[in-house]
Amino acid sequence: MPFLGQDWRSPGWRWVKTEDGWKRCEPFSPALEDENNQLNDISHTVILTGDGEDEEICGTEDCEFAAKKRKKDHFRNNADSQCFYREKWIYVHKESTKERHGYCTLGEAFNRLDFSSAIQDIRRFNYVVKLLQLIAKSQLTSLSGAAQKNYFNILDKIVQKVMEDQYNPRLIKDLLQDLSSTLCILIRGVGKSVLVGNINIWICRLETILLWQQQLKNLQMNKQVNNGLTLSDLPLHMLNNILYRFSDGWDIITLGQVTPTLYMLSEDRQLWKKLCQYHFAEKQFCRHLIVSEKGHIDWKLMYFALQKYYPVKEQYGDTLHFCRHCSILFWKDTGHPCTATDPNTCLMPVSPQHFIDLFKF
Repeated sequence: MPFLGQDWRSPGWRWVKTEDGWKRCEPFSPALEDENNQLNDISHTVILTGDGEDEEICGTEDCEFAAKKRKKDHFRNNADSQCFYREKWIYVHKESTKERHGYCTLGEAFNRLDFSSAIQDIRRFNYVVKLLQLIAKSQLTSLSGAAQKNYFNILDKIVQKVMEDQYNPRLIKDLLQDLSSTLCILIRGVGKSVLVGNINIWICRLETILLWQQQLKNLQMNKQVNNGLTLSDLPLHMLNNILYRFSDGWDIITLGQVTPTLYMLSEDRQLWKKLCQYHFAEKQFCRHLIVSEKGHIDWKLMYFALQKYYPVKEQYGDTLHFCRHCSILFWKDTGHPCTATDPNTCLMPVSPQHFIDLFKF
């Protein structure tokens, strides 16, 4: 496997503090490259003296030293020229070697995989929210100070996106509810030092979460005026096909509240039976059978009953992937420097729970 990092004997990377945490910047920019090229050209430039003899302006070593000095001055005086680390992948290593010192952490993964930009992609939004929800339930006490800051920065951006775009508010409401419940329990155990950081900071964060919950509670959905074709104008078989595409029972119930026709279609026994068969096994049905007054199996109640005991299948438009050959975690469309003969055979989709498990040591 090739060496993917910088040499362990080097002085290290240059880091810059941003609102999303510390980011690594690369010593490269177009302006700096032009200046460097000019200095390199000077090292080979000669002038004619009055005596007709060639005299070199400066030696090669002096120009190289000047070029390095210009680079340092360039970064110090021009903040706009800083280029951050753009590769959205992280090497998941659990052992310390000469080449790779230490361990990769959850906070580092948040920074390198750029979850702040991922929430702007509708394919990845649900994935990131689910990941934050799992962390709120089980891994909140293991977050470092940097990871905490990244976590709440991303959460803030998610809330603002929901407030502006009104996209999937129910999902973020569930996340905030789980997070506030966990924080209330953990703050009471402050004497046991269960949280990393000052307790007053966590109390302020809890107050912010309660404020977000109130804002989402008061959220009013904008009514779009459209004189064209509406959902109610579609034929019944098309509306039925739409309902059969949903994998979440709450989405079916919510859509059924739009019109009486959709409500009738959303109460179809066959629809809920298919949903139960998709998420759960037949052995699980037998343990939690619910029969209606007419003697039929109530598949709708069965779905919500089974959901309490067994996990449902998760569907996401896009997920993180893990390369078994390179041990690299990355977004599939951004890729990673794989050295395998057939990289596609080494890829493995990573669920939110699997992502958390990768960083448990």
